Amino acid sequence: MSAIATTKPNIIERFFARHRGPLLVSPAILVLVAMNIFPLFWSFGLSFYKYRANRQAEPVFVWFDNYIKILSDPVVWSRFQTTAIFVAVSVLLQLIVGFLLAVLFEKQFPGRRVLLMLVLTPMMLSFVAVGAFFRYYYEPTFGLLSQAIKAITGEPFIVLQSPIGAIGAIIFADVWMWSPFVMLLVLAGLVSVPKHLYEAAEIDRVSWWRRFRTITFPYIRGLLLLAVLFRTIETFKLFDAVFLITEGGPGTSTETIAVYVYRVAFQYFRTSESAALGYILLFVVVVLTNLYLFFVQRRAKET
Repeated sequence: MSAIATTKPNIIERFFARHRGPLLVSPAILVLVAMNIFPLFWSFGLSFYKYRANRQAEPVFVWFDNYIKILSDPVVWSRFQTTAIFVAVSVLLQLIVGFLLAVLFEKQFPGRRVLLMLVLTPMMLSFVAVGAFFRYYYEPTFGLLSQAIKAITGEPFIVLQSPIGAIGAIIFADVWMWSPFVMLLVLAGLVSVPKHLYEAAEIDRVSWWRRFRTITFPYIRGLLLLAVLFRTIETFKLFDAVFLITEGGPGTSTETIAVYVYRVAFQYFRTSESAALGYILLFVVVVLTNLYLFFVQRRAKET
């Protein structure tokens, strides 16, 4: 009996020593499966059924009818067009503003740290806080923007009453919040450029444009592509700013595809259609990611 008792702990200890890594990771894997993987596969299967969450009827298997219905719906394509406008304009402005900020903070000057912390503050705020701030900022009765323009023109200014004004207001809020993210990526590339290359360019009296094209840009090109990827994916899923500032209005002029998915799922209760539309968005994101990887691999082959 004593021999058996002494051998059991040795077996258990050997087992834990041999499988220590998988045992330590297994709780995280279980949480990942329960919170992410299982809902992902469940919603994917649900997209092939006809089901509404507000009814007690059993799901009916309809094959690809939900996908066909969504892809043939002109409303969906209209929301995609609105989203494309946000992505194209907002990401471009974020790249421009972020790059200019990076060039500014590349150099040392008095108060740089304090100013850098203030510039990074918008990126650290929550989406709800930013949305609430800009909603009050654009408020026609007491908002700062309306009051400033009223002081000049003498008439109240309602920026959110027109589709162009509402789109511009949301883009401004998104650029204000996420340009610091682009700035950080570009700044990391700028500070990694060897100083002796700039010194050699000054000795040879190289123009600013040629110095940027041959020295600076090769070091920040990969980081710019990474910023384009991240910000394109996030802007493509733009929901918080739109819902909090305009709620998709006026009319449906600022309703992005993410807001439309929310309406289909939680207002119209077309659960299966919203799941199918969500997987179409996932497919678009995967395509964008593969395009980024393609450009990165081509750049690696060129170098």
